[in-house]
Amino acid sequence: MIRHIIFFKFKPEITEPDIKKLEAGLGALPGLIPEIRSYEFGRDLVRSERSFDFALVSSFDDLESVKRYGVHPEHQKVLEHINAICSNIKSVDFENDSEQAASRMDG
Repeated sequence: MIRHIIFFKFKPEITEPDIKKLEAGLGALPGLIPEIRSYEFGRDLVRSERSFDFALVSSFDDLESVKRYGVHPEHQKVLEHINAICSNIKSVDFENDSEQAASRMDG
């Protein structure tokens, strides 16, 4: 399983309707892109100096699934909006074996 994590820093002039449009666009993607296994996103609550404004955490079966998601036309539409409203975007993709992670926590 691949975990795909994105952090978004909004431009200072971004408005609430801009953020709502982002949320609506992201919220529609799991029903449109079959590669998505899990999909969560939300606004930062802490708002510290080092915080980003928004995050997306999603899961995919493998790296090829992540790549297909990345070029999917529906994802590209949302990405266009993301690029228009964000001043900084960071990502991390890592392999996540839930059983292995759970056993490390137990032991």
